[in-house]
Amino acid sequence: MRVRNAPGRCSGIWQKSAAELSDAELLAILLGPGPAGGRAMHIAREALSEWGGIRGVFAHSKELARSTKGVGPAGVARLEAARELVLRQLRAELQGKTILSGSAEAKQYLQARYGGDPHESFVCVYLNNKHHVVNIEVLFRGTIDGAPVYPREVVKRCLYFNAAAVIFAHNHPSGVAEPSEADITVTRRLQAALNTVDIRVLDHLVLAEQDVVSLAERRLMV
Repeated sequence: MRVRNAPGRCSGIWQKSAAELSDAELLAILLGPGPAGGRAMHIAREALSEWGGIRGVFAHSKELARSTKGVGPAGVARLEAARELVLRQLRAELQGKTILSGSAEAKQYLQARYGGDPHESFVCVYLNNKHHVVNIEVLFRGTIDGAPVYPREVVKRCLYFNAAAVIFAHNHPSGVAEPSEADITVTRRLQAALNTVDIRVLDHLVLAEQDVVSLAERRLMV
């Protein structure tokens, strides 16, 4: 389906289907024309350059109005709405899958949702006995230096959701997804605690904006 020409708004864009558009053209549609005299394509290219591509723009959408001249609150709201729709689609697809360690779908959703966050979040993906997703929640939040993780609280939440298995994930705001010794130690403590109630820890994913590392794939779990 092609969109008819809309006067005054990047007229060439409206002659193409969405799949034919570049990142800059799609972003220009979301951000809108900007203030009087503003050029949507110029604004979009500037934002993509500043934040290193569309992933960076999504991750830093709240900062665009301050950092990129010509981006207003309405454009930021449209951008955040588009990102949220994508995340909800990814989550819906994830809930329909059988999730195992190293799951590509789990990596994709968790990285998209949390990989670019400026503060560390510890996330639990609760799974039933068929390894379908029961719920996903941020259990702990921290400063830029880390998030405190309490095994007793993790066990309590797993039992609350009647989970048979769980996948953990946390982001590194530094942008480096390599697991630390503390990450490995916490994972093994959580495994030991959950073993006492017969709940399996399938994986622990370390997330960054551009990368994801699986502790299970690295064979760093007991």
